Amino acid sequence: MPETLPMFPLNAVLFPGVSVPLTVFEDRYRALVHHLLRIEDPAARVFGSVAIREGYEVGDHGAQSLYRVGCRVQLTEVEAHHDGSFDVVAVGLERIQLDRLDTTGSFPVGHVVDLPDPEAPVSEAVLDRARVAFTAYRAALSDIRADPYSGALPRDPTYLSWTLAAVAPLPMPERQALLEADDAELRLVMVTDLLRAELRAMNVIPSLPATEVARTRWSPN
Repeated sequence: MPETLPMFPLNAVLFPGVSVPLTVFEDRYRALVHHLLRIEDPAARVFGSVAIREGYEVGDHGAQSLYRVGCRVQLTEVEAHHDGSFDVVAVGLERIQLDRLDTTGSFPVGHVVDLPDPEAPVSEAVLDRARVAFTAYRAALSDIRADPYSGALPRDPTYLSWTLAAVAPLPMPERQALLEADDAELRLVMVTDLLRAELRAMNVIPSLPATEVARTRWSPN
């Protein structure tokens, strides 16, 4: 059955298990944060986010078109400022599908249903190819910019798929396609192909990642 969640549409795609910093300054989203902070249990301070297909996060016109598949997100850190704005950190929990958005209140409210990732086995060959592709991409970047990921990659296939989807240097439509992928194995195949395409482009123009040459860089805000 659908449930209602406070909604914070963003010009970015969020993924389960991945933390994201956000700056909150517009009235409706400040109201959303105040609403969440009034919830006594920190684990229940949850909202939803979907990416904006067309439009903007802020302003009188705001978002004109939203993707339907997004992420349930938990507010984990909040820093309030004197001007009423907030710097917050949130972590993705699981996928949701937005059926309807109500914007008549002090903050947007979505009617959503859960969209869980199926627990299907992932072949070792797919896992190995994904890790090799990302390792090669990290090596190609080593003389250009900071490592896009620190530490060892997750061993769990589903979390690995979300992690690579989050750190891969991709524009929004590809990121959204990864979020909407049916399962972890398909997502890993897709992100492996996308990373290999980036590597081929970098071999042609080796001074910059292909994303910085011809694509819009992803921002978490």
